[in-house]
Amino acid sequence: MTATPVRPVGRPRDEQADAALMAATVALIREVGYDALTMDAVATRAGVARTTLYRRWRTKADLAAAAIEGIMRRTVAIPDSGDAEADLLALMVGATRMYRDPATAELLAGFVSAMARSDRIAAAVRDGFVATWRRAVRAVLERAAARGALVLDVDVELVVDLLASPPFFRAVITGAPVDDVIARDVVRVVLRAFAAPPSSRGLA
Repeated sequence: MTATPVRPVGRPRDEQADAALMAATVALIREVGYDALTMDAVATRAGVARTTLYRRWRTKADLAAAAIEGIMRRTVAIPDSGDAEADLLALMVGATRMYRDPATAELLAGFVSAMARSDRIAAAVRDGFVATWRRAVRAVLERAAARGALVLDVDVELVVDLLASPPFFRAVITGAPVDDVIARDVVRVVLRAFAAPPSSRGLA
């Protein structure tokens, strides 16, 4: 006797509708901010029925978190050239190029506002690209310390903050240029601050 295939319960998800809803959510957060975002506006922008939207996400926070997870789900390769400055510069240039996207500042401002109001959105931002980038930077720093090139006698997370903060501050707060120059200067200043004394290098 041949078994009858079991059909999945419910309607299959429409990937095109999902993609349209995610794109509309990101665009509206960029344009009006998280606070002014509405489910109905997302459905209208996406050209998707409201019932379709609400069947997938019950609240604005759920919808925004899903959209953020989608764009934050990026992997970051950990460079290993044997030169801490070159490796950190590669990671910093990758970040500064993201900030140079004209739409990034508005989107980041919307995310920051949303993070203050939703633990789920905060987790989506912190656990996505932000976390993978920080892990890559941390790996480069710890590898340099193991080689004796750096003396990390403070919390490594603080050093990562020192590298990450200037581009973000310029992109969101001051509007100053976020370019390869600041990437290079920040890396050099931080490495100079934590460089091992010449006499101790190569002894680890």
